[in-house]
Amino acid sequence: MTMKSVWILPGLVLSLSVSAAQVATPEVYAGDAAAGKVKSASCAGCHGVDGNSMTGDFPKLAGQHASYLQSSLVAYKNGSRNNALMMGIAMPLSDTDMADLAAYFASQSVSPGAADPAVVTRGEQLYRFGDAAKGISACAACHGPAGAGMASAGFPAVYGQWTQYTTQQLQLFRDGVRINTMMNGVAVNMSDADMTAVASYIEGLR
Repeated sequence: MTMKSVWILPGLVLSLSVSAAQVATPEVYAGDAAAGKVKSASCAGCHGVDGNSMTGDFPKLAGQHASYLQSSLVAYKNGSRNNALMMGIAMPLSDTDMADLAAYFASQSVSPGAADPAVVTRGEQLYRFGDAAKGISACAACHGPAGAGMASAGFPAVYGQWTQYTTQQLQLFRDGVRINTMMNGVAVNMSDADMTAVASYIEGLR
């Protein structure tokens, strides 16, 4: 969800994230969005032609920070983020390819989502204020009040991301399958209901 990580919730989210340390690993190249559009044909099946996936099984990439997308691809390629499908896709990509793809998807607009009214109140509480009694930090502290994240700090944008994808990423952080010290520390104190609520609120952010 980093939601303080580098891409979920969010986490993307991709869903939705890699650690802040991994963001600094590669040199960040300024990509060519036009070239990235051509190269993105193999991404469309899962993430949509414009980076807006059709289901929550795959994260929306549209509008995500280019630096986050690029660092995520590097992490898949070097194995520091474990996903067999994405590793196979990232392995043949050059630094230029990754930068171009990142520039293209970053230039697109994320499709709007909607929060579930049944859980939005709890989701908003967790996102904006956290839950001190449970040791849950506010998501907004890193991802911003509107979920736009902060590229310079390696915090991804999360607004509009699928509830399903963000929830899955939070569960991976909680279970230690996905490693990010900040996100592991937050997610370990969250129940499944908390994760679903905050993920739904995030989907409704615009």
